[in-house]
Amino acid sequence: MGTFLFGTSVPFGTLINIYIIIIKRYPLGTDVPKRNVPNGVGEIYMKLVIQRVKHASVEVDNKIVGKIGQGFLVLLGVGPEDTKETVDFLVQKLLKLRIFEDENEKMNLSLKDVKGELLIVSQFTLYADCSSGNRPSFTNAAKPDKANELYEYFIEKCKEENIVVEHGIFGADMKVELLNDGPVTILLEK
Repeated sequence: MGTFLFGTSVPFGTLINIYIIIIKRYPLGTDVPKRNVPNGVGEIYMKLVIQRVKHASVEVDNKIVGKIGQGFLVLLGVGPEDTKETVDFLVQKLLKLRIFEDENEKMNLSLKDVKGELLIVSQFTLYADCSSGNRPSFTNAAKPDKANELYEYFIEKCKEENIVVEHGIFGADMKVELLNDGPVTILLEK
């Protein structure tokens, strides 16, 4: 049995290796880079919940405002540190994501390969923090003005890719209906 640190199950040698890596990356006397992160909870990323669907729609005030056939339903959450560069990266990642089956039933085809469509719905509740109490806090989500700006920018960047793009209404009470295909649900963060 090896030497363990203070009665833990972590071998002492492992901790030494971790400290050596940290010291090599940030030698003594240098500042470790920090990000401006709310509530000190760690880095807050833009979040996409992608559901591969046979069809999906979104309704506001008993009226369908967005409807697609085969494609992706994307629930989009914007964090306080997100930028247009974040959106640019995630749009490309989303459109190149190969989660449609090919002729061999392997996930190998992208949205463009299958001529799929997009339904994009804003969803700040992806930032729910339930670590304290039973009522979620949403303080880790971007403020509404910034979130709406990046949500609209996300929609425009997708439309530039010559695919069918439908969307919900930012800030509205929406009813989303879908038929998840698989089911396949993927979480992307940046």
